[in-house]
Amino acid sequence: MSYTFQGKIYAIEAPVKSISINKLNVVVKDQAGSQLFKFTKVNESKDFLAMLYQA
Repeated sequence: MSYTFQGKIYAIEAPVKSISINKLNVVVKDQAGSQLFKFTKVNESKDFLAMLYQA
């Protein structure tokens, strides 16, 4: 499934197995494997996680 966040498209397949967070980096492990998403501000990573949790 694709998610749009701040004009960028992120492809994450359900089910999500785990999510790891380190301030500016978010690693999502799903059926396709692990994906690293890098952000420039802490608030961006927090907003991204909030969007994932709502989906």
